[in-house]
Amino acid sequence: MSSKWTLALAVLLVICVTIHVEAKTKAWWETASFYQIYPRSFKDSDGDGVGDLKGVTSKLSYLKEIGIAATWLSPFLKSPMADFGYDISNFTEVDPLFGTMEDFEELMKKSKEQGVRIILDFVPNHSSDECEWFVKSAQNDPEYKDYYIWHPGRIVNGTRLVPNNWVSVFRGSAWEWHEGRQEYYLHQFHKKQPDFNFRNPKVREAMNNILRFWLNKGIDGFRVDAIYHAFEIAPDAEGNYPDEPRNDWTNDPDDYGYVHHIYTVDQPETPLLVYEWRQVLDQFQKDHGGDERILMVETWSPIEIVMEYYGNSTAEGAQIPFNFQMISYLYNDSDAYHYANLINEWLSKMPAGRTANWVVGNHDKNRVGSRFGPERMDMFNMLLLTLPGCSVTYNGEEIGMTDVWISWQETVDPQACNGVEEGYEYRSRDPARTPFQWSDELNAGFSTGNETWLPVSPDYKRDNLKRQRGISLSHLNIFKQLQLLRAENTLRDGEAEVKALNADVLAVKRSLYNDFTYITLMNIFDSVQTVNLNDIFSNLPIEFQYVVVTDKSIRRKGDKVSSTKVILLPKEAVVLKSTIKV
Repeated sequence: MSSKWTLALAVLLVICVTIHVEAKTKAWWETASFYQIYPRSFKDSDGDGVGDLKGVTSKLSYLKEIGIAATWLSPFLKSPMADFGYDISNFTEVDPLFGTMEDFEELMKKSKEQGVRIILDFVPNHSSDECEWFVKSAQNDPEYKDYYIWHPGRIVNGTRLVPNNWVSVFRGSAWEWHEGRQEYYLHQFHKKQPDFNFRNPKVREAMNNILRFWLNKGIDGFRVDAIYHAFEIAPDAEGNYPDEPRNDWTNDPDDYGYVHHIYTVDQPETPLLVYEWRQVLDQFQKDHGGDERILMVETWSPIEIVMEYYGNSTAEGAQIPFNFQMISYLYNDSDAYHYANLINEWLSKMPAGRTANWVVGNHDKNRVGSRFGPERMDMFNMLLLTLPGCSVTYNGEEIGMTDVWISWQETVDPQACNGVEEGYEYRSRDPARTPFQWSDELNAGFSTGNETWLPVSPDYKRDNLKRQRGISLSHLNIFKQLQLLRAENTLRDGEAEVKALNADVLAVKRSLYNDFTYITLMNIFDSVQTVNLNDIFSNLPIEFQYVVVTDKSIRRKGDKVSSTKVILLPKEAVVLKSTIKV
């Protein structure tokens, strides 16, 4: 062979190798374990019964211990606390309840030392009615006059009525009369949370500047709250908004389910707003360097709409549009086929080249251990942490915390209080927001104060982090084992097959060429199951070993098992690893 052809082949080989290496390179967030902290309930540093920024800072080493790459913090900004921080009066100021800007800057400094990234909760749909912008808008200040959605209402038989039948998420009309301006304003949540008018370019630029402010503080991205509410249908030529059609879910006109929300959520302009914010983040990275800053967006929309938030052929969107499939559509009695269908629906509908994400709990929903039973907690953590992509864990799920019953007198959640006592437990989000159970000390080690803003679990002396550290197969230690596995090549870069072996057993196979194969098995119900993995997966090696087991297992870590016969006890979940590379 001539030297010319030898050189050409060598160049081609280098190109191929380079392409292979680039294809394997992932951004920091693509296989990250994210952790949601609800600051009010995480750690109280000053004894007032409410968690704060110094409390978060004091526990960064714990996040590092359990393998967390980044944590997103629910709001800690200036707020009258009508909705516990989701009613923001100043988007660039820390509320004294949580500390100072200096405390936040110290948190950022320590987080970088620990290697734990910080994601800020961004609440763009509304502000507090005590926000300077709303005060000026209510005064018809020319600069802020159209910052919010205003309407004079309808005059019927000489009586002024609300503009239409739109209902608030927190019950009752979504319109509130403002005596000063002599108009109604729209609030899709609490009446102290007026909705912004995103058709006003001044509002959009104000939001862009909020993003830039916090990016300059060193944060690594934003979790965007309630994005699907950002736009409402545009008013008609007379400035009016149509009624939403009736639902048949309830006969209570004050209930959010009374109407079908076709004009107040999921408007076509909303994903485009996220694309604009992505441009702000990408431009900041271009100007300042460093790793990619990310957007995580909350939308409880149909899956086809959720996928639009990833971006389109001409624009990048959110890296992580939250995947709420397992929160919205998975139930206590769901069988393995249901699990597999939900997971595969996301994987099949996700645009090519995007990254999957998995969420099973947050501060707005009952805890996983309460929805599915505490005996399934390890099972869900195994599923969450062995599926491809990134995961989001709500604080406390790693130690199996469950909901705490809160009496009507102790209830503080406006979603529950904005109504009558009857049915408050169904509406309340308080049970999933109780203080983190650090130890068996006073107030579960959360606070040294006499009272806490919500009561701690009565079971905290038995169920706490300190005790679980000393139990080999505790929820905590199983979670930590799973986090270590996520560093393996196959779990980071491998293909995924998710299948039901039968109605009881779900299997997740992760495989990578010339590497080990991993299989997660979940026996969802109460019978002993014997399964042959070769019935649903091809090209399996004959022998596996147990790499993660639970306290329900009779097998130990390192025990060998044939792929043709795996026995699973009731509600047992395990992770298997092939003994050879395939």
